[in-house]
Amino acid sequence: MRALRFGHSLPRYAAARVAGSLSPGLGARVGPLKLAEIDEPELPGPGWQRVRPRLAGICGSDLSTIDGKSSRYFEPLVSFPFVPGHEVVGELAGGERVVIEPVLGCAVRGVDPPCGACGQGRADCCERLAFGDLGAGMQTGYCSGTGGGWSTSLVAHDSQVHPVPEAMSDEAAVMVEPAACAIHGVLGAGPLTGATVLVLGAGTLGLCAVAALRRYTGPATVIAVAKYPEQRALAADLGADVVVRPEETRRAVRRATGSLKLGDRLAGGADVVVDCVGSASSVAEDLAVVRPGGVVALLGMPSVVSVDMTALWQRQVTLRGSYAYGFEAAADPPRRTFDLAFELVAEAGLDRLVSATYPLDRYREAIDHAANAGRRGAVKVVFDLRGEKRR
Repeated sequence: MRALRFGHSLPRYAAARVAGSLSPGLGARVGPLKLAEIDEPELPGPGWQRVRPRLAGICGSDLSTIDGKSSRYFEPLVSFPFVPGHEVVGELAGGERVVIEPVLGCAVRGVDPPCGACGQGRADCCERLAFGDLGAGMQTGYCSGTGGGWSTSLVAHDSQVHPVPEAMSDEAAVMVEPAACAIHGVLGAGPLTGATVLVLGAGTLGLCAVAALRRYTGPATVIAVAKYPEQRALAADLGADVVVRPEETRRAVRRATGSLKLGDRLAGGADVVVDCVGSASSVAEDLAVVRPGGVVALLGMPSVVSVDMTALWQRQVTLRGSYAYGFEAAADPPRRTFDLAFELVAEAGLDRLVSATYPLDRYREAIDHAANAGRRGAVKVVFDLRGEKRR
């Protein structure tokens, strides 16, 4: 089958890191990612199914890996070579369309009894991501045994597949996974009724977070920070009350909350900041605009960052990481995140965030487009496998 495969080559990874520092997405031209003809992954056992991807998204975490920017923290949590792609809508052997829930927790790995987190339906907190019947891998798309969405075939456990409603398009279905990430992040930030919430970043994750805040929480004010005109228009349409450029962030929070100015930061601030960037500068900005006792929900995948944490300590701010999805106890009623995500995608019309599709053999163009999506007026870039051979 045809697949984009990411090999284990330290020299190529180092070259990708240099190239990616020169221009986002350039790591795809010199790094370990290659288009290849490889064998289909074998079914690991009973309870597994073969999935033919139809659309597969390019995520910010994929781009970090391709540009050599991912943290070494992940080294024991992946297995090489792997086929990237965890935002997937595909077909089963009988033609049924499904979305993949990519986390490879205890149920998928055949670990019995499951760890404590998986026993409570919290595969996002699984403690067995490198054990059981599969090689190491946090998710489909980072595990050598399962394959990934940037190919014409992968394997998925029964517990990972979600049927796609007949009326839902492929473009909508491929947005379910990123929407689930956003829902998990905002519901995990604590009670938001009447709160002032700042969403920092307006790529796919930030825009889905704005939509999730409006659909599943009751904030008084949602302020969205977006660099580009298309992002600002979408943020307003998805439910942000105030949309500003990055340089206007502190003034907007000050106006919304009545905070006093204290040097270059605010004496008060937003109740909750949803950080959909995950960089050193974004975390520093979070701490400058969140109120004392407030919450910073970190949805964007960070790496090694250097940040003055004095404000976090003195203002008693809670910094909360948010990874993946699972079961949302804070929802009313409590439900699986993916169930909520199917609803959100349909009701908010998140299929409109899919800006461009590419075949596999144009992967360098696709990755360049995704890495520079905002400045090119795009949001989500996906691979279109519907016309690939073996279909």
